[in-house]
Amino acid sequence: MPKAIWILVIGMAINVTGASFLWPLNTIYISQVLGQSLTVAGAVLMFNGGAGIIGNLIGGKLFDLIGGYKTIIMGLTITTFSAFMLAMLHQSFIAYVFLLVGLGFGAGLMIPCMYAMAGSVWPEGGRRPFNAMYVAQNVGVAAGAAIGGFLASYRFDFVFFGNGIMYAIVFVLAFLFFRNLQGDTEKSTATTVFEQSTLVENKKRFKALLILCTGFLICWVAYTQWASTISVHTQNLGIPLSQYSLLWTVNGAMIVFCQPFVKFFINRWFHSLKAQIYVGIAIFTCAYLVLSQAEIFTAFLVAMIILTIGEMFVWPAIPTIAHKLAPKGKAGFYQGIVNSIGTGGRVIGPLFGGFLADMFGMAVLFYVLAVMFLIPFLTTFLFDKGIENQSFSRKEVETSAS
Repeated sequence: MPKAIWILVIGMAINVTGASFLWPLNTIYISQVLGQSLTVAGAVLMFNGGAGIIGNLIGGKLFDLIGGYKTIIMGLTITTFSAFMLAMLHQSFIAYVFLLVGLGFGAGLMIPCMYAMAGSVWPEGGRRPFNAMYVAQNVGVAAGAAIGGFLASYRFDFVFFGNGIMYAIVFVLAFLFFRNLQGDTEKSTATTVFEQSTLVENKKRFKALLILCTGFLICWVAYTQWASTISVHTQNLGIPLSQYSLLWTVNGAMIVFCQPFVKFFINRWFHSLKAQIYVGIAIFTCAYLVLSQAEIFTAFLVAMIILTIGEMFVWPAIPTIAHKLAPKGKAGFYQGIVNSIGTGGRVIGPLFGGFLADMFGMAVLFYVLAVMFLIPFLTTFLFDKGIENQSFSRKEVETSAS
């Protein structure tokens, strides 16, 4: 990979490591330390995710207008400040809510810019820059969840301060090395995506992105249960916090070390990005069916392994398709759409899951989620109908390898 991609990968990994100190433990902290219900905890995470959606849309647009470097520095300033304030004020429920909103908005500004940067500095890389960023995120998840669980077993204060320190490190890295990573970004003569869509082909492409992202939203609603309702469910079953954190370590480690196997299967049997998504969704469904019967740690571990295999097929394919769909000068905005939809799933998921779990129990929640995966199957089938240029949906052998 080019040096610029390695810099972005390192920045993404450290950034997500810091975030992963906290986000798998949010629901546990809100419900068990701050004394709130699962529904209230879901609502708090909804506010955090809502701020992330706004941040994603603004961050993607700012990438196209002022560049990724300035936008990322802006986001890191907000997240670093919010993280250190949370370390000092986390015993106050009101402060916790407001500062989580700050963390969500700041992170939202950064992530689409980092993905858009990756695509612009290595355009010939096809799927590879997006897969590299995805792997970096999961290195951070593995490291952050493991370290965060370990710190939380001693004192929750350490988790909050660790989060702030990691954001500060990313700020220094970005300040020193991100300035020249903008790449070749072409400016659009239109000022909004709706003006772009007056061109028939661009209108079709934007519609295709929205259809695809509808299914992406459902996938994230299901996925986010692992950090919300499932985290509390494992505690209620008597599974130690350290073992719950280990699930995320396994998730991240698999994504890093199983890449050669995924690459082999994709290159050998799955010759389109759509096929990858179909397979991944089917595997997701199996994971939640296993969860519906899980009562011991081993069953949760099996479900996490199945889930991780599925996400290695689905998650990198979505930003790759968005990059191929994006008109000139809209790469940042389209990545912002993708990330805001993913964040939307993380907004809806905790509240949706918390309500179903409180009202009907965890087994019903898992069965409902398994049935809901029919929606992404349908949207994946439909999204590219009528698009003249099919290059974004066909996996080019030389450029789409992991």
